[in-house]
Amino acid sequence: MKPEDLLQRLSPTHTQKCTVGCPVLDRFLGGGIPCNSITELVAESGCGKTQISLQLLLSAQLSTSLGGLSGSSIYLYSESPFPVRRLHQLSSSFPTLHNPLDQILTHPLHSAHHLFDVLSQLDSLLSSRRDSPSSPPIKLIVIDSIAALFRFEFENNPRDLKQRSGLFFRISSKLKEQARRFGLAVVVINQVVDVMNDSDGLRIGNSTCLYTSERKVCAALGLSWANCVNTRLFLSRQEERVAREVNGDDCFNTQTQRFIRVAFAPHLPDSYCEFVITGEKIFGLER
Repeated sequence: MKPEDLLQRLSPTHTQKCTVGCPVLDRFLGGGIPCNSITELVAESGCGKTQISLQLLLSAQLSTSLGGLSGSSIYLYSESPFPVRRLHQLSSSFPTLHNPLDQILTHPLHSAHHLFDVLSQLDSLLSSRRDSPSSPPIKLIVIDSIAALFRFEFENNPRDLKQRSGLFFRISSKLKEQARRFGLAVVVINQVVDVMNDSDGLRIGNSTCLYTSERKVCAALGLSWANCVNTRLFLSRQEERVAREVNGDDCFNTQTQRFIRVAFAPHLPDSYCEFVITGEKIFGLER
């Protein structure tokens, strides 16, 4: 089979997608975040991964004619507190939604095993909401963040690492099964770790390693977890000095630039897009 034919078979061209809430970012992502699979957002702190996931919670409520999923969402979070104030700010950019925060279910997570238990218990809720005439179905699950759940639960020894990998596959299998069964978009947030030497930069997807804040990094949780997700999007940031004149003197301000890059995906090319975070919205910039 030719590579282009394989790509066509893997491409979720006809899969329903959820708008990110910005036409530039939607075009970059081939229409948005796909349903029936797991999309991972990888970034260091301050890059905007939680901000994008919060905007997705709102855009998923839009009608399908507007690129949404006409559904509600579940936000599972491992690092308190839940950013309800920021979610309320972002909701001002969705004036067509009525009480959008009422359509977002939240639940704290305490450990990786707790996450698996919560996912197992979600089946009945997903089924009841799908069949309910009075409540919109749940169409989006966000987990923020997966790395935090595994950070302290397992030691760095062969026995624990084997158990950790097994839990990776149990969690991802459950998420994929629910995504296919209920037509969900699943977004998982991951963190990064520093790459100390070239041997740490195992090639996964388009690059051996990625850069953010002038640091060489790679996604946390290693190769086992990388095999559990369908799409990996890498968010980065860099500081740029911008000169301006004040009373005849040159002054320099620091401006943060943020980028989203396709680390790997069966349906997207290796590309990147700059985006901006404002008080009310996250949007991409045309190149």
